[in-house]
Amino acid sequence: MNPDFHFLKLCRESFKAASDATCDLAGTEAAGKYVCMGADGTPTTKIDIAAEDAIVEVLKADGRSMRILSEELGELVIGKSPEFALVLDPLDGTYNASTGIPFYNVSIAVATPDLSDLNFGYVKNLAIDEEYYAQAGKGAYLNGKPIRASGNSDLKKSCISVYGYRQNSEKTFNLYRNVRRVRLLGSVALELCYVASGKLDAFVDVRQALRLTDVAAGQLILTEAGGLVTDGYGEDLNLPDNVMNRVDMVASNGHVHGKLLKLISRG
Repeated sequence: MNPDFHFLKLCRESFKAASDATCDLAGTEAAGKYVCMGADGTPTTKIDIAAEDAIVEVLKADGRSMRILSEELGELVIGKSPEFALVLDPLDGTYNASTGIPFYNVSIAVATPDLSDLNFGYVKNLAIDEEYYAQAGKGAYLNGKPIRASGNSDLKKSCISVYGYRQNSEKTFNLYRNVRRVRLLGSVALELCYVASGKLDAFVDVRQALRLTDVAAGQLILTEAGGLVTDGYGEDLNLPDNVMNRVDMVASNGHVHGKLLKLISRG
């Protein structure tokens, strides 16, 4: 079943604007120049603000009333009665973009104005041709072709991505000891999409550091691809209605999920 392309055009226009605004900055010393502290409490760089400003101009020109939650600006309401909310990470993987590592993206999720339901998710790599999207109930796609999470149920054969700080070292060591491969690629949204497309078997973040803008689009894409997303205790992942509050996450193909939860519970 093909998805409804109601929001796909808007996401593609937003991506194009961000790509045009950042293509000459990516991989340069100027890209990582500090501009200000973002609304999410993390530093905003020159390449971050270039991407966000370009996308916001596209959204303002759309003509519909919408609520925008974005990593740098926080919240912006266009019009008087928002028809939907748009959760935006204008540049996920800032370090990669600044240094020229080709793994950074635009992430956009469309939801009801109160964020109670995610309707559409879009993640596209700004460096190479990888366009992921999904609509609730209609599957997930990579470059227009349906994708599914892997069927692997053997943790010893799994390739996962793991993020953890030093105070979580025991949890992360438990994971490292029990899987075949670990990859840390530097862009949460794309890593969730890599689980959705079977390139990775799972993504685990035990830092309590993920924000709404990091995970909203990727979460929907992964679940529509047959995967499973929870918090670190196996409960439904309830995303905050702001860009400040943080969550942890276990996201997998579904087959290794319980085993991963058991491993991190021992830390």
